[in-house]
Amino acid sequence: MTAPRVPGAQLRHGRVALALSFFVQGAVFALLVTRIPAIQERYGISDGLLPVFLAAVPVLAGAGSVGTEQLVKRVRAGLVLRCAQPVVCLALLAAGSVGSMAQAAVALGVFGLSVGALDASMNMLGVSLQRAYGRSIMLGFHAAYSLGGIVGASLAWAGAHWQLSLALLYGPVVAVLVPSALIAGRWFVDRDRAEPGKGAARPEAAAAPLAMRLLLPLCLVMACAYIGDSTVSNWSAKYLQDVLGSSEQLATVPYNVYMVTTLLGRAVGDLGVRRFGAVAVVRTGTVVAAGGFAVVAAAPGAWAGMAGFTLLGLGLCVIVPQTFAAAGRFAYERHGPGASDLAVARLNIFNYVGFLIGSPLVGALGDAWSYRGAMLVPMGLVLVTLVYARSFGAPEARYGDGHERPRTADVG
Repeated sequence: MTAPRVPGAQLRHGRVALALSFFVQGAVFALLVTRIPAIQERYGISDGLLPVFLAAVPVLAGAGSVGTEQLVKRVRAGLVLRCAQPVVCLALLAAGSVGSMAQAAVALGVFGLSVGALDASMNMLGVSLQRAYGRSIMLGFHAAYSLGGIVGASLAWAGAHWQLSLALLYGPVVAVLVPSALIAGRWFVDRDRAEPGKGAARPEAAAAPLAMRLLLPLCLVMACAYIGDSTVSNWSAKYLQDVLGSSEQLATVPYNVYMVTTLLGRAVGDLGVRRFGAVAVVRTGTVVAAGGFAVVAAAPGAWAGMAGFTLLGLGLCVIVPQTFAAAGRFAYERHGPGASDLAVARLNIFNYVGFLIGSPLVGALGDAWSYRGAMLVPMGLVLVTLVYARSFGAPEARYGDGHERPRTADVG
């Protein structure tokens, strides 16, 4: 295990600041996705056109992540995050307050591009800060994101309950979040400060660019994890109501339960990684998530279905943060700190690939076959993670001497 490379106070401040950034992003994203019907109604977006709007956001986010990969070769990831986060917040406000559908489309386009840059840079900082800490802290950042999502969804519920306009809902929230993000940005610990003297790639690796094929297992895991996540976010309510016969009110519960269990799992997940290693934690999470899909598919009633979604939250929550950590660690060991940022940016694209595939896939299978059967498909895709579980260990465990070292996650 490596020792911290910067003063403890600086690390702690950087950790708190980045956690706040994750929280803000979770809240903003939840405020957008939970109020999609209100945005559709405000701008008169037809049911046929709505999927185009929704698909454009992750596509542009992927483009933003690609752009960030090039941008961080010239500027610090912390600066990218400090610039992108206020833009994301303001784009949310614009999406709820502009005067026409065309203007809303522009606002959502800006949201997509900036959120791709934000997600990539945020996880870059998380990976480098974890490496400086010398122990697993990545799950804690994503726990902050989950907490932000719960707060954002709760605010959206309150706005709908009190029939607030989108501008009136988003305005005060953005007025609080933008200054908070700007203040937090002053305390970010970038790679050059977290790892002084190691900002350049290693000389022996300088001529060898990061090979995408070596990241493909982790990219596949990331896409499959987000297919599972998007299945819950897009289909849990419909599944509970239409397939398991729940009431409309009860059908809103599974996603909230999923978010809460995601938060709880991530809040304690770092302790599990430190004790048992990333490989064991990811394997366990995969099995639990697959079991959750199986319970959902076989559930005789609504309460059993909610139990399945609870298991899904506990299982899926560990996979994405550990995938980012594994990619950054592998690239760092092969090519140095700069390659770690590039690996995170490339991996982040598959977040949006999974999001784009998941919802249409389950919907098409549900219409053509059955929704119970459709739940088995993301279950099978999530189980792919077991095949590549050793990719979450140290690079030498995968490509060198063949011996797995479960505690190496504490280093990266």
